[in-house]
Amino acid sequence: MRTAFLGTSDFAAAVLRDLAAADRAPALVVTPPDSRRGRGRKPGSPPAAGAARDLDIELLQAGDVNDADARAAIGAARPELGLVCAFGQVVAEPLLSELEMLNVHPSLLPRWRGAAPIERAVMAGDERTGVTIMRLVAELDAGPVALREETAIGSDDYHDVLSARLAEIGARLLVRALELRQAGGLELSPQDESLATYAAKIDPTERRLDPSEDAAALAWRVRALNPHIGTYLELTDGERLGVRRARAVADAPPPGEIKQREDALVLGTPDAGLELQQVQAAGGRPMAVAEFLRGHPAPVRAV
Repeated sequence: MRTAFLGTSDFAAAVLRDLAAADRAPALVVTPPDSRRGRGRKPGSPPAAGAARDLDIELLQAGDVNDADARAAIGAARPELGLVCAFGQVVAEPLLSELEMLNVHPSLLPRWRGAAPIERAVMAGDERTGVTIMRLVAELDAGPVALREETAIGSDDYHDVLSARLAEIGARLLVRALELRQAGGLELSPQDESLATYAAKIDPTERRLDPSEDAAALAWRVRALNPHIGTYLELTDGERLGVRRARAVADAPPPGEIKQREDALVLGTPDAGLELQQVQAAGGRPMAVAEFLRGHPAPVRAV
């Protein structure tokens, strides 16, 4: 079956590579143009574009997949089906009617529709998440569901680990969906709208760890936003201390205080403590707290 793959992110690139490994490489990959990224603002390609080049798949980089030129290029590839995965652009009419599309979404829809489903699931303390294959419709992540698979969110599942596992599940489900569709057995079921929740894009202010919040919620946020976004404490001297790994612990100082306990740092919160396991000083690299304390004074309080 000839397909066109619409994707952008690292997650999409991982799914694309797994599709190719399963002999389901698309005829065309569609992704946004190169842009300036990172602190140095150096130009770079979306991860899915790099994967397409590595796999020697025809690549279309389109600023708007819905414009006439992009639609013509997609049509020229003669796809029977579109595969959408972490694309970042809204697919609208008439493209939606021109090409049937299946979407790979890393949540158990209808929970966590939207831009940041992996992060929101972890930040909410969800015990389980998963991947849903659904038919793309005009309304955000609201199409009928074809396949779904769950996975537990472990206590040490940071974003990179969980995302990689969900990408593997997504590729496997997508291959199964293609097999079922070719055999005429792909069944679709409507979502329960009463259960829908929205996974809003992560706001920069959410990176800050507020010691007035409970320790478990802070630990969930650290796991959800690392290593790709990052979290930090704002110290009373105005400096920021990046927090890359942390866990909730029972014994804690008063809220806001940071106590050194041998080679550990513990932040007090209203209900428990947040043990800082890996931190990053301004302009430095992530390091274990024991290493950090050999070259830096222990911080004493967070705002």
